[in-house]
Amino acid sequence: MQEHACDDPSILGLGEVELVMAEKVQPKAGRLDVLLYDDQLNRRYEVELMLGTTDPSHIIRCLEYWDIERRRYPAYDHVAVLVAEDITSRFLNVIGLLAGSIPLIAIQLVALQVGEKIVLHCVRVLDQTALRTDDEYETSGGRGGQVEMDRAYWGHKASAETLGLTDTVLNIVNEESGQPHALRYRKAFIEIV
Repeated sequence: MQEHACDDPSILGLGEVELVMAEKVQPKAGRLDVLLYDDQLNRRYEVELMLGTTDPSHIIRCLEYWDIERRRYPAYDHVAVLVAEDITSRFLNVIGLLAGSIPLIAIQLVALQVGEKIVLHCVRVLDQTALRTDDEYETSGGRGGQVEMDRAYWGHKASAETLGLTDTVLNIVNEESGQPHALRYRKAFIEIV
């Protein structure tokens, strides 16, 4: 699993992340399985992988590595990520309580055999880092999804046809109004200003 996560970190479902290091030595604490980085969010994910069922030592290691990394590199946002084949309800309750104070994602890994191949499917069973709509609204200064973005962001989010259509609409508005308008790219929408 670690090899697959290092070769293609996207299988964990954490977004567009890149591998920083695998088996990162932690002073007096062992080795962090995988360290990932999301440059758009300036966030590092400290990933602890475990085959089989989650156990208390696995949870402790995950939190310990997260804590070491966030203290050593405070310029980044840090999220602890626990990946296991089976996260029992008992431990899900415990990490759910911890997630109120610690940014924590728990991912259950399911390995399926399809023909002669093994397919890995990752399911987030806990995601403390997701904001509720009203929290997102408050933390962005009352602007909600109006966070400024650029055309490149929308180039990844929408199709070329959709962006072409917005350009066409802008041209029509400019012709009909007789005044120059422009497109403003927001996180949740594109507006004409």
